[in-house]
Amino acid sequence: MSMNPCDIIRKKRFGGELSEMEIRAFVDGVVDGSFADYQASALLMAVCINGMTDRETLALTLAMAKSGDTLDLSDIPGVKADKHSTGGVGDTTSLILVPLVAACGVKMAKMSGRGLGFTGGTLDKLESIPGMSISKDIVDFKWQVKNIGCAIIGQTAELAPADKALYALRDVTATVDCLPLVVSSILSKKLAAGCDVVVLDVKAGSGAIMDTPEKSRKLAEMMVRIGSLSGKRFSALITDMDQPLGNYIGNALEVEEAIDVLVGRTGGDLKTVALTLGAHILRNAGAAPDVQTGIRMLEAKIVSGEGLRTFGDMIEAQGGDRRVVEDTGLLPKAPHKVVLKAERDGYVVKMHTSDIGNAARLLGAGRERKTDVLDLSVGIVMNVRLGDAVKKGDLLATLHVGERSDRIGAYNLLKKSIVIGDEKPEAKPLIQAVVE
Repeated sequence: MSMNPCDIIRKKRFGGELSEMEIRAFVDGVVDGSFADYQASALLMAVCINGMTDRETLALTLAMAKSGDTLDLSDIPGVKADKHSTGGVGDTTSLILVPLVAACGVKMAKMSGRGLGFTGGTLDKLESIPGMSISKDIVDFKWQVKNIGCAIIGQTAELAPADKALYALRDVTATVDCLPLVVSSILSKKLAAGCDVVVLDVKAGSGAIMDTPEKSRKLAEMMVRIGSLSGKRFSALITDMDQPLGNYIGNALEVEEAIDVLVGRTGGDLKTVALTLGAHILRNAGAAPDVQTGIRMLEAKIVSGEGLRTFGDMIEAQGGDRRVVEDTGLLPKAPHKVVLKAERDGYVVKMHTSDIGNAARLLGAGRERKTDVLDLSVGIVMNVRLGDAVKKGDLLATLHVGERSDRIGAYNLLKKSIVIGDEKPEAKPLIQAVVE
């Protein structure tokens, strides 16, 4: 049955609730081109202004998930799980939790994205490992998940093509941060990818997509609600992005820090968030009775070396040099280092996380446009955390600089983004809320 785009736009413009059939007609029209870009844009703006009910958001999510291929992972025995982050700086949790969760017996079938703007992309990080390939066909992907327990690849199949088309329009019509559109965009790809359990990491703070704690909370609650209505098991954690999660920012540097965590050489906020997310996956998959037990199980896989071994197996299965897990010196290294020192005594009172991410981007670690070519060796190593006491001349951060880096731009932006004051700031919780 053909539906007139104008009728659908008019109904939403006046605040009406669209039927499942009208939403399906819209999504199909975006994919096959029978909805013109200007009509789709008009409807996106109407949704942005008038919102959507849960029923509409679920219908939109499911229609987008079914707009292309959907993966059937049912022939892989056991529970299949995935994790999604709304994007942060120094956030390498996937590279830590995927092998650890797999070592605990829950299959991790993960499709990831590339970095854009100040947020790092998991695929770019993996590609800094010599020889590592992030493209696999579905047969190989499923074989790897079944036999090794985990895989992280780029979106191979034409999963949720409606999302690609709609995201491009949202990007140029100022409708990116509209909640129902954010939720359907993220969840449609996760549902199309076929996992049973999904844990979401929703960032809050100065380096987050949602700029206030209230908005982050709303996004987390809506994603869990809509995700659970689809019949899958969803949980979300709201985690702090008022400073980079790890101390290493940049592609090869973040792989190095992930390996340091898996070896047991380093801890801190990055490890805490990775293990907490992993423990929620274990609990939701029925592999652990509760989150605390899940954290202990993951810790045990670090101590026994099984998590690191599984990471090595995954790297090898995807064509990479597994020796990097024993020797991070095999990762690309930037030719120059520039140090940033404190200009006064005091405390680190504030960090502008998105500016720190953008400083790494100016060095060549991130993209402004999708076509930009990255320098996988460059980035920033932070030497301080919020609340640390510093003396004049203390090392705040080290910039790892390449030949193409805008070293002056990056240095000045980084310098501005770390604020030193007289009073020690109050510590904020790292994990602000759990949404079940």
